[in-house]
Amino acid sequence: MILLREVGVGMTERCGWVNEDPLYIEYHDHEWGVPVHDDQKLFEMLNLEGAQAGLSWYTILKKRENYRDAFDQFDAVQIANYDDEKLASLLNNPGIVRNRLKIAAVVQNAKAFLQVQQQFGSFDAYIWSFVGGEPIVNQWERLSQVPASTAQSDAMSKDLKKRGFKFVGSTICYAYMQATGMVNDHVQACFKHQHK
Repeated sequence: MILLREVGVGMTERCGWVNEDPLYIEYHDHEWGVPVHDDQKLFEMLNLEGAQAGLSWYTILKKRENYRDAFDQFDAVQIANYDDEKLASLLNNPGIVRNRLKIAAVVQNAKAFLQVQQQFGSFDAYIWSFVGGEPIVNQWERLSQVPASTAQSDAMSKDLKKRGFKFVGSTICYAYMQATGMVNDHVQACFKHQHK
C-alpha cells in the first residue's frame, strides 16, 4: 500500500511503511534514503538501528530525542568512557529501551567506532566502502520486493562484528544502509525515489 497525502493541489505518494504520524512522514520525506556522511550521525544511526532489534523503527524514532539526551548526542568519546554509574542511570531511563545488552552495546560500539576512525581517517570512509562510496539506487515496484539483507549488508555485518561492534546483524546493517542513504529503497511510485 502506498500512503497518499495531500500536498498543495496534488497528491504525494510515499512508501507504504509510512504511517500518518507527522514525525514518521518527516523522517521518510527528509531523512530515510538521504546519504549521510557525518561520522557522529552515522554512529547515532548505527546504534538506533541496533536498538530497534525486535522492535519497530517507529518505536525507536519516537524515542530518538530521548536517546540523544541520554547518550550525550552520541558523542563516541564520551560514551566510550561511561562508567558503571552512568550505565545504571541508563538502565533506569524510561525514555529509552532499557535493555542491558543494547545499552552495553552502545558503549562497546563507541570504542570500536573510535578505532575505525583512527584506522580509516573517518567512519564515513570505512562504512561507505561497502557500497563503493556511492548509493545503490534500487528500482522496486512494490514494498514486498525490498530485501531484508543483501551481500553488501552481509559483508558489512561480518566486518563490523570482527571489529567488535554489537547488534550489527545483516538485517540491522541493511536497515542502516537504507536509513543512511547507502541504499535508496524508495519504491518507484514514491516521490522520493528520484531524489538522492
